[in-house]
Parts: sequence; C-alpha cells; structure tokens
Amino acid sequence: MYSKKEVTMHETKLQAETYSTGRFTMFNQFFTPSTLLLLLGTAVPCFAQQLPNPDWLITPVHTPVTCEEHNTDHTLVFSNGLVRLTFTTLPDAALIGYDNLINGKSILRAVTPLATVELNQHVWNIGGLLGQLDRAFLRPSWAAEMQQDPGACHFTGYTISDPIERLTWKHTRPADDLPWPAPGKVLTLHFLPPQNTPQTWAVDVHYRLYTGLPLVCKWISIYNKSNQPVLVNTFTSELLAAVEGESDVNDAEQWRTPNITVTTDYSFGGSSLETANRCARWLPDPEYATQVNYNLKTPCLLTVKPPLGPDTNIPPQGTMNSFRTWELVHDSSDRERKGLEIRRMYRTIAPWVTENPLMLHLTSTDPQTVHTAIQQSAAVGFEMVIFSFGSKLNMEDCSAENIEKFKQYAQFAHSLGLQIGGYSLLASRHIDDQNDVINPKTGKPGGAIFGYSPCLCSKWGEEYFHHVKTFLSETGFDLLENDGSYPGDVCASTTHPGHHGLLDSQWKQFAVIAHFYQWCRARGIYLNVPDWYFLTGSNKSSMGYRETNWSLPRELQHLHARQNMYDGTWEKTPSMGWMFVPLVQYHGGGAAATIEPLQEHIQDYKEHLMDNFCYGVQACYRGPRLYDAPATKAMVQQCVRFFKKHRAILQSDIIHLRRPDGRDWDGILHVNPALSECGMAVFFNPLDHEIQRTIRVPLYYTGLTRSALVSCEGKRSRRYTLDRQYCITLNVSIPAHSQTWFSIRKGI
Repeated sequence: MYSKKEVTMHETKLQAETYSTGRFTMFNQFFTPSTLLLLLGTAVPCFAQQLPNPDWLITPVHTPVTCEEHNTDHTLVFSNGLVRLTFTTLPDAALIGYDNLINGKSILRAVTPLATVELNQHVWNIGGLLGQLDRAFLRPSWAAEMQQDPGACHFTGYTISDPIERLTWKHTRPADDLPWPAPGKVLTLHFLPPQNTPQTWAVDVHYRLYTGLPLVCKWISIYNKSNQPVLVNTFTSELLAAVEGESDVNDAEQWRTPNITVTTDYSFGGSSLETANRCARWLPDPEYATQVNYNLKTPCLLTVKPPLGPDTNIPPQGTMNSFRTWELVHDSSDRERKGLEIRRMYRTIAPWVTENPLMLHLTSTDPQTVHTAIQQSAAVGFEMVIFSFGSKLNMEDCSAENIEKFKQYAQFAHSLGLQIGGYSLLASRHIDDQNDVINPKTGKPGGAIFGYSPCLCSKWGEEYFHHVKTFLSETGFDLLENDGSYPGDVCASTTHPGHHGLLDSQWKQFAVIAHFYQWCRARGIYLNVPDWYFLTGSNKSSMGYRETNWSLPRELQHLHARQNMYDGTWEKTPSMGWMFVPLVQYHGGGAAATIEPLQEHIQDYKEHLMDNFCYGVQACYRGPRLYDAPATKAMVQQCVRFFKKHRAILQSDIIHLRRPDGRDWDGILHVNPALSECGMAVFFNPLDHEIQRTIRVPLYYTGLTRSALVSCEGKRSRRYTLDRQYCITLNVSIPAHSQTWFSIRKGI
C-alpha cells in the first residue's frame, strides 16, 4: 500500500508529467493503468492509449454507412467511419481489409474464404483467394497477385440495402428511445457454384454496419434453386484470420485473443456472454507458418459455426439463413471501456432490454391475496405483478375455468395501470421416456444438462408451446417468466415429430424456443429468461446470484446483493439483470433470512429496495404483499419515488468504483452524457457506524469536461471543477448500513 505522503508525491509527479489535448490525456510511461487505479482508488479511463476525439461513447457519431466501388483496383469499401471492410472482387471476392478507424489498427492479417458450406456431404468454400505470400500481414497490393480458388463458389455481384427487423418489437412499456431497426446498411455479396457444377443452389454473404458503432454483423443465406431438397450438413459463417492478440514462443495455458467481442443469436446454456457462446471460437491457424509460436498454436483464426448440425434439408425453391454473428471492435483493452462498448451494442441490437418494470413476485393465486397485492402494487408505484413459482399458476392448463380466472386477474391489474404475468417451468423437468431428450450415449432419458429435460421437438413440446401461447393470448397476460429455458440439450430420438435424429436435434429445438420468444416479443409480452436469449427477444436474465444465498441472514444478503450487481453489470446494462428479495422464506434460513413481518424489519426492507434501485436493477420481491402497515407503505413509496424521479440516469451505464467487501465503502457511478442529469454517484456503507470518506469520482463518461453541478441527495448544488483526469473529489458521509447519493448535472 502507498502511504499518504507517497500518494501525494506520485500525484505531484503525475501532474508534472501530464499534458492534455481536447479529450485526450497522455501519461508518462512511469504510470501503468494499474498504478493509476491504485493511486486514484477509483475507476478512471485507461489513457495509456489515446481515446478517440470525439469519443463515440460520449458524442454520437452520425457518419452514414457507405459502400464505394473502386473500378481501378476492383475493390468495394464498406465503412461507417469507425470500422472499414475492404473487399476485392477480382479474380474473386475476398476480404482484404478490416480496419479499426478509431485507433488506426488493422484487424486482418490474411485472406480466407468468406464462409464455407457443407451440402450433401460436400464442402464448398465461398469466395476467397489463394497464394498469399505471408500470413502474418496482408498488403493491399498482394491481392492482384493472388489466384482464384477453382473449387470455390465464385462472386457474381453485390447489392446494398437498408436493414430490416430481425424480429418484431411491440412497445407496450417504457424503454429507451432507440430506433428499431438501428440505422445502417447491409452489403450482400452473391455467389454461385463453379461453372462445371450444376447451378442448383446459391449463397449470399451478408455484412451489416451500424451508424455510430464499431460493430459488424454477418450471416449467410443458402438458396435451393432446384426441385429436390438440399441437405445442409453444416456451415461456417465466419472465417477471420485476425492479427494475434499476443505472441509467445511457448504454448500458453490461456492466450490473449484479438480485441474483438464476438456473439451470435444462437446463444444458450449460459448466464453470461462468454458462457452462452456456442459458436465462436478462436483457433490456431496452421497455415500461418511464420508465427512466433513454434507449435503454430496461436489462437488467431476466428471460426463461427454451429456445434452440431444443422443437418437440415432446404426444401425445393427454399432458403435457409444462418444465425447472425456480431463482431464488436474494441479501441482499448480497459475493462470498463470494453464493458461500456458491449452494453452499447446490446442496447443497439436488442433495445427491448431497456424495458425495466418494477415487479412483485406474488406467491399466491388466492383471489383475496391477489386483489390485495395488485392494489398495493398500484398504491406504491410498482408496475408489474408476476405469479411466482409455488403460486399454483399453471399456464399449461387451458381449461375455460382456469383461463377465465386469470383473465379476470389481468383485467383487474390493467384497470389499475399494472401489467401482469406468470411463471412457467420448461426444462429441468422429467416428462416421460417418450418425450424426454434421449442421451446419445445410453439411448435412454437422463444425462441431460439439467439431468432430465423434455425435447422441445417431442409431442409434449409441441403441446407445451401451444398451451402456453393459448393461455397468454386468452388471458391477456403481459409477461412470461420461462424458467429453465432450452439450454442446448441434444436428442438421439428418431421418433420425435420435430426432428429426425441427433444431428438436427439442437438446431431444431433452438428454432422452436427462438420462434416462441419472437412470438412473445411481437405481442409485447415481457420475457424473464434465466439464459442469454437477449438477441432472440428476451428482456431480462439473472444478474448473477446463487439462490441459496437468499437463505443467509439479512445483513449478509445486502452485501452479497451488491457484489452480484457490481460483478453483473460489466457486460449487462442494469435493466438486463434481475435480483431477488425474499419477503418470505426462500430455500430455508428461517426468520433470520426473511423480511416478513415487513414492519418489524423495515430497515432491512428499505436497504434491499435502495440497494437495487440505486443500481437501476429490478428485483423479484417475492411474497404475498408489499406492505403490512402505514409506515411500511410510506417507506416503499418513498423509495419508489426516488427511483422514478431519477430513473433515466439510474438505468444508465455503470462505472465501477469500489467492489463491496464488507470492510469499507463500496460504490458505483451512473453515467449518461445524453441527459442533463448526466451522472449519479452512489456510496454504500456496510459497517455498523457512520463513515466519512474523501472519494475521487471519475466523470469522463458523463461527457463533462470543465465543471459539474453536484447535489447531495437533492440538497443545494455546488459547482466542482474537473481536474486534468476528468475527476472531482467528494467529501462523503455515509450512514451505517445505508447509502448516500450525489446527483451530477451539467453546468450552465
């Protein structure tokens, strides 16, 4: 640890060796990013490399997406001012340039086919060139000397089009004011098989660029032009020979890969972007013979393909589209900045994730309890009531009596301005031997990801989705919490009606769940799904918590909750993750773990509410009611008023200041340069006594450059001058087991 004297010395040296130009700040090499974080004790942008000027994360970039054809060198240049793709079209189409225009770095080092498809057991390359001199780098002039691959599908032309909706988003609740689809352009390259091959099929390769975002989306379409089915055994929709993230003579246990975040809408079986990734892999490039690693194992070849199959027939005159792949090009290695870029990506390509209703998880379907809960929710300003697990709601029961019962509840909730929905379990349940997924190793049920699980393509699966759709439509429900969503189980059954065997079982089951979620999204049905289904229509997943932790004593729950939210918001926006509050017992723990009776634990209840609201995160408040006395009601109303007054900034991005550790303060900073209230700093105190701290707060991502108007909990504002690292210093008093907050606004 540094002493106060040492910190002062370092800060003096820092000021002496620092210079600023516009929004740039360069530091002497004496200070590494980790040293800066240690000295400042808070999160600051990583200025070891220049940040863009203007910074696209702060000042919107409106440069239109363009595609320019250059006849002199037979190239197409597709660009949005932040990232640029360059294709040669002669002697065949190939990607010969992939450039990060923010920092001027080249991403591409070698030519590859644009994709591959395996049709009827034969593998075809789509475009690409042969004969590159050195795969460590790619000079533009080399393209003219390279040769066409005679066995590949060849380029026949291109089209430029406007983007269309991937899925329909019906707006039925407040969300960020974001365009859908996001503005940009689509470049489509057309390919046919070689001339000596029957021209019975064709392939299109699509590239999509977004206005104001260094993001590329790619997918392929396969067209059957014949009168016979075409079997798609598998495909690789992306092959990218990228500049390596690091070079090492020896084999590393964990390599640093190229600085690109890759995701697809064929993601499942995980609660994070990384764990739900099933398709994108950084692999060694054995053709890269001049790499530093002696065993040629540097992971620098991006391949994107389904893990199994699809093994699916395209009917005569039909089309099959691949899933989509997004490649987010980062301009820094700083974790916070990369997280901001990822969160911007999700707001752009799945804007429904910004819907963020306040919700009660109701534990009963008893009429009196339901009516009381709905009335209480409306009275305190909650926005949604969910019939929780254990409430005895059964969406698979489509009897007239059951539908009428819940239709009446929905109408009552709607009359008070509330939305309503419920819980349904899908996977992680055993149906029977005929309808469960069949383990390919044993030929029997069991051994699935959750032990036993139904096959979505079985007869039961078909009936399940029919029943749930009927229930949602006829009751007028606004929400589905679909627990245990399809996690990626394969099925070796040959008798299920929706798939023919093992090889197509994953592709077909995913299609079933994706189409169902898109059906919900088109009808404005909110989706809580504990899996990474955001790109197929889901609104929210778990923020990241261990369910049994809600059986811990109340004091410990608060710290765990803030740790979960602090850790969960590096990739997720606050609105993308739910938390939990056990108003009644959950997984055990008894009276020490629960909030009921609410008026007896009003301080713990308030702390739960403020923990979540201050993070901009909605929790599942699980119990039969929201208040049990006038004082409890008043407290909940006060907390809800705070959240709604500052909702825009509280649902905005989080800068992570200090992780909760139970030893001292923890805190975050919300930032949004588009708002007049462009920042809110929140500091929590887990200790038994009030503390006073002097905390340096980084305001770079608020968009402020010179001064800020800062108000502590709505009191009179004070003007602060930003230092040369865009920080201000606050003297903070935080009550015991509580929090304090500072609103940050733009000065006049």
